[in-house]
Amino acid sequence: MADTNLIREHMEVVGSDGAHVGTVDKVEGARIKLTRTDPAAGGDHHYLHLDMVDSVEDDRVRLVRTAAQAKDEWGVESVGAAPGDADEHGSQPGSPTAGP
Repeated sequence: MADTNLIREHMEVVGSDGAHVGTVDKVEGARIKLTRTDPAAGGDHHYLHLDMVDSVEDDRVRLVRTAAQAKDEWGVESVGAAPGDADEHGSQPGSPTAGP
């Protein structure tokens, strides 16, 4: 497993296929929070589990999954959100504006 302590803000995140997944906002607990301003983000913060990280080098985080697989698995709710808690955008989990 890669040394995830090397992950820094603004690093590019790519899939195992080299395709762009997103840009690191920060590490929160056991997940990477991606910036919502990245064109791939669609205006939402997305989260990837650190166990998806294959390597961290040259200002890039490479995942063990392809970009498409990573995007299928990313979440949009913050870690520890309790059912019924609104997210930072005021969306309730499970609402049309909240992620899976």
